[in-house]
Amino acid sequence: MVFTTRRQTTVLTGHVGAVHCVTYSSLTGTYCLSGGSDRKIHLWNPSTSTKIQTYAGHGYEVLSLTCSPDNALFASAGGDKLVFLWDVATATTLRRLEGHWARVNAVAFSATGDGGLLASGSYDATVKLWDVRSRDRRPVQSLDDAKDAVTDVVVGGAEVVASSVDGRVRAYDVRMARCVVDVISPAPVTSLRVSRDGKALLVAALDGSVRLMDRTNGGLLMRYKGHKNEALRVRCAFAQDEEFVVCGSESGELWVWDLVEGRVVQRLQCHGGKVVSSVEWAPGTGRRQMITGGADGTVVVWGE
Repeated sequence: MVFTTRRQTTVLTGHVGAVHCVTYSSLTGTYCLSGGSDRKIHLWNPSTSTKIQTYAGHGYEVLSLTCSPDNALFASAGGDKLVFLWDVATATTLRRLEGHWARVNAVAFSATGDGGLLASGSYDATVKLWDVRSRDRRPVQSLDDAKDAVTDVVVGGAEVVASSVDGRVRAYDVRMARCVVDVISPAPVTSLRVSRDGKALLVAALDGSVRLMDRTNGGLLMRYKGHKNEALRVRCAFAQDEEFVVCGSESGELWVWDLVEGRVVQRLQCHGGKVVSSVEWAPGTGRRQMITGGADGTVVVWGE
């Protein structure tokens, strides 16, 4: 297998200060969003290097972004202790969801179903669930099993998966009121992804490791090392039809590993040698594009 997406196509500029999060629009991934320490959110067409819209409303840095399945809405979160729900077309804030008492590290729409379920994870060690179809600004449920800050969340149907600084990943079945806990690392877990078939977890931790975990028995399938990740949150992701694993690094590189063999395939220099904080692979079958965000304030588009 050859990792084909290893060249920088373009660099998107517009943020002042570090870019903390990037995400693609759902399904086709035609557009992407970026948020940063300048409290701004930008909507881009990564294939044409065009900035389409800027969303302003946050009073603190933006730490996480997620798009609804129909791409009509997106949610953002950060240091405000709030979750902002936006209308993409009009660039207006529809609601500000209240419930957390500390910064919100992660927010995620359900990838399946009608997209009405939204989850947020916070420094206050809770995961809040919201019904975006309701006009109520309060959460419909609060999950408080974590012993430390919640760092990332993934939602699929009635399942919510959350990572925490306590080194654990918790999978909740919100219909059955059941929680399965996997002990991942003695170090804080900072980034989380679920494979397309739902059978594996990809988690990054502050011990300089990315782990591929078997969800059926909690066993370690593969461990990916070499990058620097000791103090800051850097994101990991599956890449190229889940043949590879990619992760940012505090050393200013994007690392690429073979998923099955665990060997290093590429070390891509980017973002002026500054921290590569986030990475996202374009959705859609056969896509060969990804985006990264970094502490240099840019978004780099890779591949086609």
